[in-house]
Amino acid sequence: MYDMLIPDGYKPRMSIRETEKAIKFVKDAFQRNFVKNFGFERVSAPLFVKSGTGVNDDLNGVEKPVSFVISGQDGVEAEIVHSLAKWKRIALKRYGFRSGEGIYTDMNAIRCDDKCDAQHSIYVDQWDWEMVISREQRNHDFLKMVVLRIVGAIVDTLEQTKKQFPSIDLVLKRDVKFISSQTALDRYPDLQPHERERALAKEYGAVFLSNIGGALSDGKPHDGRAPDYDDWGLNGDIIFYDGTIDDSIEISSMGVRVDGESLKRQLEIAHATDRLSHEYHRHIIAGELPLTIGGGIGQSRLCMLLLQKAHIGEVQASLWPDEMREYCEKRGVNLL
Repeated sequence: MYDMLIPDGYKPRMSIRETEKAIKFVKDAFQRNFVKNFGFERVSAPLFVKSGTGVNDDLNGVEKPVSFVISGQDGVEAEIVHSLAKWKRIALKRYGFRSGEGIYTDMNAIRCDDKCDAQHSIYVDQWDWEMVISREQRNHDFLKMVVLRIVGAIVDTLEQTKKQFPSIDLVLKRDVKFISSQTALDRYPDLQPHERERALAKEYGAVFLSNIGGALSDGKPHDGRAPDYDDWGLNGDIIFYDGTIDDSIEISSMGVRVDGESLKRQLEIAHATDRLSHEYHRHIIAGELPLTIGGGIGQSRLCMLLLQKAHIGEVQASLWPDEMREYCEKRGVNLL
């Protein structure tokens, strides 16, 4: 079942100890470059939130969060976050951030329903970020500007990493191809969504694939996206071509967040209008939360790409099927 998971001839460029040093370097360097490009402030973030409030990220609506009962709080039920997509918007209001200001934080999550393969793990670590914007900035031009700043921070981090670790010879361009998911389907009607991403990434190097969540002309969305945080017309994924694995790799999922109008429209499409009873959703409808743009930038994914690793388990400690561990060991892949 794991045939061709690891490319033939793959050899790690670093030992485990050197890899650990490089992981820290990449994470530290990226945060510096990211803050330099945006001026965001780092904040503390929760590992879990109260169940039933609508604050947790519902992802595709079928993933079940890891939950537990807090015995010392009258049996209150809490759940491990899937992401902080909604929590950040609440924090921006509570902490008094104004238009043009933003926050970022380390987000650690458990997604027990996620598949485990070379790029996916049940453990998710990313930099979650969110920025207050004006009504006039809810447009594609502003979205593109933010994407280019993020990609710029990634390329700057790569150049610094190559100076520190000479075994890395990756080349990434700052140019980004902006293309909608419908255009990708029109161009590759016979390919599945991930195959389209790979084809585009291999051609352009870096792609921002936009408009994710709504149904395309074939009646299917390009990929799942919860209906209550991103505006499906103003969102997308930053995708790079990863030559080490000859595949595309998604580094960031992001977008302009829903306002009251787009929230109601998308909940109706998703047959999820029952969420309008949640406190978080009521605040959006009432215009009591700021308009924002935000997303997540995968920490392990970024390390995997920049350090030219073939498996995400080489840059994060998680749990893998025994068969995968045996397979990787035979292929010379050092899972942490």
